[in-house]
Amino acid sequence: MKIAVYGMGRFGSFWASLLSERFCVAGYSRSGRVFPDNVKRIKEEQLGEYDTVFLCCAINAVEEVCRRIAPLLKPEAVVIDTCSVKVAPAKLMENLLPKSCGIIATHPMFGPDSGKNGVEGLPIVFSPIRDKGGCFKFWHDVFAEMKLDIHQMTPDEHDSEAAFTQGVTHFIGRVLNELELKNSPIATLGYQKLQEIVEQTCNDPLQLFLDLQKFNPHTEEMRVRLKKALDDTIKLF
Repeated sequence: MKIAVYGMGRFGSFWASLLSERFCVAGYSRSGRVFPDNVKRIKEEQLGEYDTVFLCCAINAVEEVCRRIAPLLKPEAVVIDTCSVKVAPAKLMENLLPKSCGIIATHPMFGPDSGKNGVEGLPIVFSPIRDKGGCFKFWHDVFAEMKLDIHQMTPDEHDSEAAFTQGVTHFIGRVLNELELKNSPIATLGYQKLQEIVEQTCNDPLQLFLDLQKFNPHTEEMRVRLKKALDDTIKLF
């Protein structure tokens, strides 16, 4: 089994490193990033040599990437995205990739920061889209062997839930970042936790935050409810 990771940014590099503990892994990046040990650098046109391709690109780049790789993929290759929203990437992969390809939509609910001490017990969303060659069972078993907490759900179920479990966290983190919270010798534990939220969310690219808000069809409802909650709280004074 030969695995390729398309997009070797912060998460892609982390994910490729994890997969390299079990598979022969290669990575493709448009930039001259430093690759992890045991991850081979390849050119885009070499993707056709690989059995499974993980998309670790920005959400707003999925359409372009699918169009670029579609003619390069080997017959019955499996393509798995790792985006933080699921409805939009799942539709794009299904519409743009060859009908012979297996497709799985996933969302590892962790990253280089939360997974730095290991990923055992951390959640991953698993959305089967198109099964080829038993790819659903194969990758479900792999994630189970990694001891990830697998949550199988539809892309829309994911986005509906993630609009709050992830979308609101990133939104609050960005808002708090605008306040420029300072360290204090009398900081409460709660204040320190707020600073941790800022650090965790703002370590990610701003584009991720924007994409989470733009491409998840349920985040508008989250923002409306969040604003109402803020307005109602302010009215108490």
